Amino acid sequence: VQPVESGGGSVQAGGSLRLSCLPSGSTYASYCMGWFRQTPTEGREGLAIIVNGVPKYSESVKGRFTISRDNAKNIVYLEMTNLKSEDSGTYFCAVYRYCGGGVADADRYLEHAGRGTQVTVSS
Repeated sequence: VQPVESGGGSVQAGGSLRLSCLPSGSTYASYCMGWFRQTPTEGREGLAIIVNGVPKYSESVKGRFTISRDNAKNIVYLEMTNLKSEDSGTYFCAVYRYCGGGVADADRYLEHAGRGTQVTVSS
């Protein structure tokens, strides 16, 4: 039931990437889905969540990242624009039991996470 991420890579600052998450083995249709990243300096940081079609974002990515969900294909996306060097890290797709408390709070309710995909932004 582990989600599977794809779409990471290397890009120059100011560039864009789109990450995809396929919740392998389960529809997760009724679950809150999201993305978090892991970096050596900041540790684990929640970025975005989406539940019932409503997205929420951390302040660090608001206005630059967009989370969306294709329920028909059961795929969750993270569109990342205007990338900065500090966005570099390993990005994980996440399934949460509860997201009502917002992006940062959702971490307490992490149910499943993928193995991650690497994003490298060069300045």
